[in-house]
Amino acid sequence: MKVLFFLLCFICVNACEKSFSQPVKEIMINDENVIELVKSNNAEGLRKALENGADVNTKDSRGRSLLLLAAVGKKMKIAKILVEYKADVNLQDQQLDSPFLFSGANGQTELVKLFLKNGARFDVFNRYNGTALIPACERGHVETVKVLANTEGFTINHVNRLGWTALMEAVILGDGSLKYQQIVQIIKDKEAKDIADNDGITALEHAKSLGYKEIVKILES
Repeated sequence: MKVLFFLLCFICVNACEKSFSQPVKEIMINDENVIELVKSNNAEGLRKALENGADVNTKDSRGRSLLLLAAVGKKMKIAKILVEYKADVNLQDQQLDSPFLFSGANGQTELVKLFLKNGARFDVFNRYNGTALIPACERGHVETVKVLANTEGFTINHVNRLGWTALMEAVILGDGSLKYQQIVQIIKDKEAKDIADNDGITALEHAKSLGYKEIVKILES
């Protein structure tokens, strides 16, 4: 009788374990939970989820991929794991941000380097039809500009939907300070052309009218 009792107990415990194990796996690969793992910076949980079949290119309700969420949250370790599992660094959200474009625009130089090594494309553009370099110049991200400008094949003279190049944005949207002087020098050294805007005004002419004497010197040199 005792043997039968223990046998029944063993069968029940086994059955319970099996019934609980499957839902746990399903939760781990559920899109919402994988997204939460990224947002909460849970590197170990994310790796387990990916190993169990989670889609590395899962998107949230705004079309942001896991890798874009990692970039937004400045989560380098999470980004490295996602790239290791072949996350698409060019996947765009509803407003056309991609991990590569976002990191460039926000001066996240280490992420830019990571994405350049893992398939970053130069023909995928943001909502202004611009490259990662243009907003990097606009916002004064000197180190990011250095990396992008010195990347083989990267287009320095791309013109966005507003009719502006990286050089133009550095001048008319900058403040003429040292970091913008450095940026103008960097891209000029990489043969940036002074392409006039839609009104026919060049960056040099804008710099003169704004009183940016040092930038004028760089452009005239």
